[in-house]
Amino acid sequence: MTKCILKPMFAFSFRMYMPLALVYASFLTLPASTSPATKGNVIQIQVHNIVNLAQTTVAHIRKLRMQLLMAPPIEITTPPIKGLASFSHYLKHLDNELQSPDTDLLSQIQADVSSLDGKVQSLGLMMNCPFQPRPTAEVSRFLFPDIHHYWTIAKVENYLESLHLNRDKLKVC
Repeated sequence: MTKCILKPMFAFSFRMYMPLALVYASFLTLPASTSPATKGNVIQIQVHNIVNLAQTTVAHIRKLRMQLLMAPPIEITTPPIKGLASFSHYLKHLDNELQSPDTDLLSQIQADVSSLDGKVQSLGLMMNCPFQPRPTAEVSRFLFPDIHHYWTIAKVENYLESLHLNRDKLKVC
């Protein structure tokens, strides 16, 4: 009888202490010395995070396009990325365009663009970059709002795809 009781108790205690043993083992595998993060390392990590968020936003745009059965993206000319200040200024402009009273379909993309601008602003503050104030939002009604949303989405997608090729511009003001 004691044999039957001990076996389930051993299995229970093993399952209970296994996560603790894994945490302990992970600490043993850490390097003996870790150097503090330098400003250059932090900037590089921030740039990497910004590029990842831009890629995530492009994925959200493509998912929305598939859900709405929208046409493939069109080529739209967007301003070049010259540095953090110009990138942030155009992101603010796109954020204003995405804030539409007509539909909630763009809310995820608008949130992504707003978050991306916040990350760019944070990196810019770390690098002492001067930023332009947010452009004034134009509240306008469009005769064909779906076409306007399509153009706005295409601008966001095109601009963020160009970021991947110009990621080095995020290291200058």
